[in-house]
Amino acid sequence: MQSADSRQINTNSPSIVTVKRGDIDGDGIKDNVFLTANKTPDSPFWKDITLVIQNGRTHHYEYIHFKNNSGYNPALFLGNFTGKKGDDILVVIDTGGSAGTIYAYIFSNMNGQIKQIFDSDAFNDSYKYDVTYENQYKAKVISFHLREKYILDLTYKGKEYLSEIYNPQGILKAPIKGWVNPLSGLYPIDFNRDDIYELEVYQRIAGRYNADSLGYVQTVLKWNGHEFGLDRQTVATFGGEM
Repeated sequence: MQSADSRQINTNSPSIVTVKRGDIDGDGIKDNVFLTANKTPDSPFWKDITLVIQNGRTHHYEYIHFKNNSGYNPALFLGNFTGKKGDDILVVIDTGGSAGTIYAYIFSNMNGQIKQIFDSDAFNDSYKYDVTYENQYKAKVISFHLREKYILDLTYKGKEYLSEIYNPQGILKAPIKGWVNPLSGLYPIDFNRDDIYELEVYQRIAGRYNADSLGYVQTVLKWNGHEFGLDRQTVATFGGEM
């Protein structure tokens, strides 16, 4: 038997979460872009999040569904990522998980059809890492996609943290592996000031446990004509007291 709450969720018509206006198909006429979803009673959690595009010229509606269509704070951004005429569509949804991760999708009108050109799951599958603590208060981050390594200085963590895992000579008491979380931030930035946005992507580096942050992997992606290719990658670490 269904509860009253579940009946309410199932019978509710979707709400409009956010609306933006932009020229999606490049015909010079503004289109309406919506995110619709079903609100969970007494919760900020949204289900069945859907992208809706209303053509400004024909008033025709197009509905686009996501693989990950539930979460918090669904948001829209319209801007030119590809260099073609008109705006592309960025959708970002907070997962609500303890790691602060997000779902992100970008859609573009290609030859009259709306196509998905970025998917956070595909990004997470492509950009893999290895995080290993090393002797002398260091951690090594290997980026397999770039075939590069980054060395983090852990001395800012303080004596109490370090004495738990290192002996007085700076040798690890036992092997420790960390990890890099999936996408936790994605920001459109026009680095080149050419009215075409790049993507700056953040992934948090975790140490012994999820709340034990070591820094962030920051990746800049740029549209290369058929996908968002790697432009550059850096690692940002935290500062300690002087």
